[in-house]
Amino acid sequence: MIDRRIIAGYDWLLFVVLFLILGLGVLSIYSVTYLHEASPTGRTPIYMKQIYWIILGWVAFLIMAWIDYHEIIRFAYPIYAGTIFMLVLVPLIGRVGMGAQRWIQVGPLSFQPSEVAKISILLALAKYFSDYYPKKGLDLKDLLVPATLLLVPMVLILKQPDLGTALSISSIFFSMLFVVGLRSKLLINFSLLSAMMSPFIGQLVWDHLKDYQKKRILTFMNPANDPTGTGYQIIQSKIAIGSGGVSGKGLFGGTQSQLRFLPERHTDFIFSVFAEQWGFLGILFLFSLFLYLFFWTIEIATKSKDILGSLIVVGAIGLISFYFLVNIGMTLGVMPVVGVPLPLFSYGGTAMVSTMALLGLLLNVKLRRFMLFY
Repeated sequence: MIDRRIIAGYDWLLFVVLFLILGLGVLSIYSVTYLHEASPTGRTPIYMKQIYWIILGWVAFLIMAWIDYHEIIRFAYPIYAGTIFMLVLVPLIGRVGMGAQRWIQVGPLSFQPSEVAKISILLALAKYFSDYYPKKGLDLKDLLVPATLLLVPMVLILKQPDLGTALSISSIFFSMLFVVGLRSKLLINFSLLSAMMSPFIGQLVWDHLKDYQKKRILTFMNPANDPTGTGYQIIQSKIAIGSGGVSGKGLFGGTQSQLRFLPERHTDFIFSVFAEQWGFLGILFLFSLFLYLFFWTIEIATKSKDILGSLIVVGAIGLISFYFLVNIGMTLGVMPVVGVPLPLFSYGGTAMVSTMALLGLLLNVKLRRFMLFY
């Protein structure tokens, strides 16, 4: 039997906002791939693949919204263990693409276990912190288990290599720490220790980066040092965004995107394509849609009926905000290029489904405010 309070709690404006973001994303992908795929090759066009993934994403959204999140969280640790198993399989049987080994092939489809890891880590950390919630804040010993839950998949993802996803999952951890809190003594000691150790940790991380990752960081500092190599993406992205002006050049009028000066046009730099086509006014409209999502999640976190719901929502806010800010920062040249897609907008199968499932989980928390099960 369907509880009418759940139906009444559905945020129909959310559905409109999601349809607009997804629709604009598909339109942008179509605009930069239709000419390349105009010849009959027998392959499914990229924009059609994106539509198929969006449909699958809506299925995941509805499933995650409908099943009580208290029931889902019971399986947090088994889901986490299954994700670790898949991440271990990646270097053994994973498919190589674009210089990285991140995908597992299952028949005609391939998926990224690192994308699944985002949700499993979110669930595992939320379960741990809610089960062992200290009212006076966390002590050092309280961080050992959650830090291990974070670092194990983080190391496996870094080995693929996938620096962007590895950094993104850390945003889940730190966002939840903001809710749970640290004891003042630990916070002071941690801050002092971080300041003292940062040069050594920085050098250690630098020594373990791949050559192309080091070049990306150096290019971020000064793209003009290598304008035809590692700095090419950032320079072309800035040109595309700036050339859009106030109202843009139109759907198929962008020179940087249509003439293929801009690399990774349908994935990492899809925002540059959109900015060139629709200009400053289009950017304002797109940002307003994402801003609605942000405030929607904030409202859910503040009105959640239990600490578990708040942790799930805040962890998701940290993750989605990280992807949005880093992707936009990449295209503007204010952050290094680390291969982070724009949520709900860039082309990507597993990323689309996992993001939609995550949003469904947030709606789940909101809907359960209207039911008495505590």
